[in-house]
Amino acid sequence: MTAALFRLSEGSLDGCSAGAVLELDGAEAHHAVVRRIRIDEQILLADGSGLVAESTVIEIGQGRLSARVDLIRDAGPQPPRLVLAQALAKNDRDEAAIEAATELGVDEVLAWQAGRSVVVWRGERGQRSLRKWGSVVAAAAKQARRSTVPQVEGPVTTARLVERISAADAAFVLHERAEQPLAATEIPAQGEVLLVVGPEGGISDEELGAFVEAGACPVVLGDTVLRSSSAGPAGLAVVLAATRWRRT
Repeated sequence: MTAALFRLSEGSLDGCSAGAVLELDGAEAHHAVVRRIRIDEQILLADGSGLVAESTVIEIGQGRLSARVDLIRDAGPQPPRLVLAQALAKNDRDEAAIEAATELGVDEVLAWQAGRSVVVWRGERGQRSLRKWGSVVAAAAKQARRSTVPQVEGPVTTARLVERISAADAAFVLHERAEQPLAATEIPAQGEVLLVVGPEGGISDEELGAFVEAGACPVVLGDTVLRSSSAGPAGLAVVLAATRWRRT
């Protein structure tokens, strides 16, 4: 079984080497207790920089845990940089999508306020929703033993998404009427690859036209129509199979 991963504060692994003793406290120490972590158990410690400390628990106290570093390794993001523009969707389907996308390895999530999105992020509700998305990806990254947590931006307007598409090295819009299969499309192994997923009501012709004009390529995944919750992760899996997964 893969060792459990716990988060350290940013910069905790700067200059760290084998033999150093690191300490968990607060919520992370509580999480270790809940998981019944024991003395001499192997754990992973990450500070968000991409470094991971493979460590051995040497002491457990009231509200804290100490571990000795056995090995420091670089487990930072691999190219290409993956960005998912996920349209806001009802019934938490958007959250299910970004959770799975995080487990797969997405580097950034854009909460797209599409024209046909039933859910609307405004004011305090929008801020709460953004924080919730941040919590979802943080928990998913931890579950997946990822050394870094994806960035989350939102709400993102269509105009802002057009800017991101223009700046990306490659951008693909998942669309059921597209003729080009994503699996048969050349995907760059470096740079930034952006994947756009629309809401349950679909992407409007105006939005699609703006994306194509900015350089995006409409693509289809297969013969079935996927929900917003599954389209993004499925598309990412195709991209990963053509890039990162070929190197593992």
